Amino acid sequence: MPTPTGKSTRAERLAQPLAREVAEQVAADHGVCIRPVSLRRTNIATGATEVIDVPCGSTLESRCPACAKRKRSLRRTQCEEGWHLAEEPVVQPDPPSEEQRSWVEQRAMVTAERDRLATTGAADPEQLSALDAAITDLDEEITASGLRGSITRSADSSGSSGARRIRSTKRRQDVPDLPKRPMTRKTVGRAFTDPASGKVFRPSLFITLTLDSYGRVRSDGTPVDPSTYDYRRAARDTLHFSKLIDRFVQNLRRVAGFDVQYFAAVEPQRRLAPHLHMATRGTIPRAELRQIAAATYHQVWWPAADTVRFEGDHLPAWDEDTGTYLDPTTGEVLPTWDEALDALDDDPDAEPFHVVRFGRQVDAKGVVAGSEDANRCVRYLAKYLTKDIADCHTIETISQEQHVDRLLDALRFEPCSPRCSNWLRYGIQPDQPKAGLRPGFCRSKAHRREHLGYAGRRVLVSRKWSGKTLADHKADRLAWVLETLGVDPATDEDQGDEENGPPVLASVSSGSFEWELARPTDPDVAPREQRLLRAVGEALKRRAQLDAVRTPVPSATERAA
Repeated sequence: MPTPTGKSTRAERLAQPLAREVAEQVAADHGVCIRPVSLRRTNIATGATEVIDVPCGSTLESRCPACAKRKRSLRRTQCEEGWHLAEEPVVQPDPPSEEQRSWVEQRAMVTAERDRLATTGAADPEQLSALDAAITDLDEEITASGLRGSITRSADSSGSSGARRIRSTKRRQDVPDLPKRPMTRKTVGRAFTDPASGKVFRPSLFITLTLDSYGRVRSDGTPVDPSTYDYRRAARDTLHFSKLIDRFVQNLRRVAGFDVQYFAAVEPQRRLAPHLHMATRGTIPRAELRQIAAATYHQVWWPAADTVRFEGDHLPAWDEDTGTYLDPTTGEVLPTWDEALDALDDDPDAEPFHVVRFGRQVDAKGVVAGSEDANRCVRYLAKYLTKDIADCHTIETISQEQHVDRLLDALRFEPCSPRCSNWLRYGIQPDQPKAGLRPGFCRSKAHRREHLGYAGRRVLVSRKWSGKTLADHKADRLAWVLETLGVDPATDEDQGDEENGPPVLASVSSGSFEWELARPTDPDVAPREQRLLRAVGEALKRRAQLDAVRTPVPSATERAA
């Protein structure tokens, strides 16, 4: 209420909604991106420029609710279309064109000549350098012609500094053996016929897998006794959980005898341990599923990280001349990553750094296409996809906050990869070291609070799930909207689409246009609030057009009645 002087108080002004926040809320309510990216499109022929806003494409609701909602809806569509397929999703690549064959043939001739000269030693370095440059140019032409992948794979394409290490594939003695069936090249599950009605059912599975227990927990996920709760094992299991999922899929296909397809989502439990929800096409006996889960494990063959050698201010020193880290006391060079692995290979009694396993709890339920259970499972798979792992469960008590802090403390100095700076804490140089590394300050997302140790992908989809990529599903949606509105799709490839915009991130020439990122401070870029209001108006207009097309027009008789 205004004061006697007619002016409002500061408390009253602060209680009033902020116009900018209301604009963002209205934009989110109408499915408009609240963090649009401005791109400047320049017509190369005329020089005319235009600033176009494209959605940011974020998958997190905390950053952009509208984009995250579209991403989640797209994933639900992808899951629904591929779960209960009755026919094989065959994707046949187009035959190569004459131009593509010609580029590959030229690449083969240059490669053969280069290898011949290098083997016989009849070429000087300048000749080899010229042939290498020609090979690089041909590889660029091959990629530009529309061929996927690479003609050859370089020896260091995996990113490792050394050769690939081969370890024994002999199974551990403390896990059960798995049956193995002959593999068939099919992805569609088995069909069952009801003898009474003759109706054919093709059921699938919804599987939930969890990690082992680290100690008793309460209903809110906090440990009963934090002093005995195994936070180190919990941290290491979380860091390597994605590899365990890969092993489970391999064993699942080996036992099932066909190429099992899956759509899976990784979510945290209340105790903060990740668990897996997986929709699989086809069925497998539950007894075999439990056997597969019990027999699945992943061994991490890394050097030991149990003894702390450097901490606090006593840290290894970087030597610019040699590009290595030295012991600050003795000046000795710390063992490199490859040297540490060599010592591990030479030790006949060496044990793996860590072994990840699933817990005993394995839940599997049969799901039939078109049932309410199928719809419920799809909603459950997409439930937390727009949230950070740390935000999936609300922290309401001090004990829950302390539980998160203790897990983060365990993760802080735990090595997350061969390149993790935490290896210096244990006297080993990380793979491909560089200056400025400090234990406890690894920049990998696995150590961030919002990820809680899990750095893998949240959505895992097999390649033959629906026979389409995510971009294909997105194109299907756009085609449906254009067909409903009776609009012919644009033939200019430079126009981009509303979901992603043009395929550029910097200044790039494409066709008759040049695209570049526009800065918010550029004079031709309107303020963000104004752009949001304009986008909301366009969204309302498009929605009205779509509703008008979808709503049938009443006939003269119906209007008269």
